[in-house]
Amino acid sequence: MRMRSPIPHKKARIEIIPLIDIMFFLLASFMMVSLSQTHMKGIPVNLPSANSPPPPPNEKKDYVSIRVTEGGLVYFDNAPVLDSDVLPKLYQLHEGNKDVKVSLSAETLAMHGDVIGLLDKVRLAGITKIGYQIKAASVTGSAGTVPPPGPPGAPPPPPNKP
Repeated sequence: MRMRSPIPHKKARIEIIPLIDIMFFLLASFMMVSLSQTHMKGIPVNLPSANSPPPPPNEKKDYVSIRVTEGGLVYFDNAPVLDSDVLPKLYQLHEGNKDVKVSLSAETLAMHGDVIGLLDKVRLAGITKIGYQIKAASVTGSAGTVPPPGPPGAPPPPPNKP
């Protein structure tokens, strides 16, 4: 004969909430210990001050930007230069630094012949490191929309007349 116990019988349960609390505590403890063991080491750097003197005028210049505008006007680093002074200025740049780099750009309405003439002068001065700044042209139709491309080799569509 089986006798019943006066203590109620409970099924075993696994409580997960205390386990989560302990895991978060261990995670935080390991993070704090690992952060306290790292030593931040840096390299001393001399930063420029706000009142640094401008570079001396006889310093070698290694880069110049040349721009051709509509009407054949030439600008060296956004400073206008007369057409007769372009070649002497290029010779002066080349004499100051044999490895001077030239960035050549032209406005949209600049004449192609003016740009090629300037390129010839740059080469005549002995400068060999020449870069070109090119912007994509925007093609729009009469209503401000881009015309659909035709098949390869097809002539372009005629312009719309109002």
